[in-house]
Amino acid sequence: MQRPSDFAYELPAERIAQFPSDRRDDSRLMVLDAPEAPVRHAVFRDLPDFLKAGDLLVLNDTKVVRARLACRRESGARVEALVLGPSPHGGTIDAMLKSSAKLREGERLTTGHASARLVLREKKDRGRWSVDVEGASIDALFDETGRAPLPPYIRRDSVSDAADPDDLDRYQTVYACNPGAVAAPTAGLHFTPEVFAELERRGIATTTITLHVGPGTFLPVRSETVDEHEMLPEYYRIDGDAARRIRETRASGGRVIAVGTTACRALETARPSEADGETEGWTDLFVVPGFRFGEVDGMLTNFHMPESTLLMLVAAFAGRERILDAYREAVRLEYRFFSYGDAMLILPTAKVESREGGGP
Repeated sequence: MQRPSDFAYELPAERIAQFPSDRRDDSRLMVLDAPEAPVRHAVFRDLPDFLKAGDLLVLNDTKVVRARLACRRESGARVEALVLGPSPHGGTIDAMLKSSAKLREGERLTTGHASARLVLREKKDRGRWSVDVEGASIDALFDETGRAPLPPYIRRDSVSDAADPDDLDRYQTVYACNPGAVAAPTAGLHFTPEVFAELERRGIATTTITLHVGPGTFLPVRSETVDEHEMLPEYYRIDGDAARRIRETRASGGRVIAVGTTACRALETARPSEADGETEGWTDLFVVPGFRFGEVDGMLTNFHMPESTLLMLVAAFAGRERILDAYREAVRLEYRFFSYGDAMLILPTAKVESREGGGP
């Protein structure tokens, strides 16, 4: 029986990156290879050195929307809203609301937009509400008053502006094109046009899929055991061209490298190497040690929070003790952690191959 505490490690607060590196590809890169091989250290622009011609990087092209809203009740009290997007079951919008006093169903919150209101319809679990947006489209509301939805561990000085102006650019991958995420697929934040050009020059291919990052990715595990945790669903789409390129990579002996845990979850849900054409839907796949990976050979990822579902997924891929040892080394060597932090490349030879139970 696995418990959240099995995925704990000591992380000094100063190791949590508050701002991105000066250049995206200046980030450090830890490389995990075969278990008997020492951990290697590089910078992100060296990524092509660790891959091979014929490999395929699969990137998540979701675009982060300005989903954090500063709202007010009729009394003038502040309410912080993180709009999560349409409910997977249709109808209303899902939002996470934070207030100093209890909110009531039927309340209307002003938003800073001249005419838009959030109407609270139904309280759900884990701080979520079903809400209606009146007086404006949700896109207009984001464009006029929305702020970058930075995670709470990234601190900014201004109370009124939750994000530094640079965050609107840097908390977004350079290839983002499909709006819908409320958190960045952070493994992709390190890529630059120069890195992509070098990958292409060396015969290392890329393709994109979409998973709109939502609370299913970032909500903490509150249950006593890992198995009791339920992931909230997130929308994904893998088009026919991406599926074809994945099949061709496998057929030619290349390796499929997921860029980020979100790309990994979408691939392991849809199994595009077995699909004929486009696949889309909602995934609540929760990957923990014991899971059998069928699509992903290697993974590029950031350093994740202790006891998080993201850390559990990476531990499932390369082994819990191996990953925790690597994290301890990263702390010792002063790597930067979380969204604006450094990256880890886990190569196929580091992948755990023998598993008992779990997985589809």
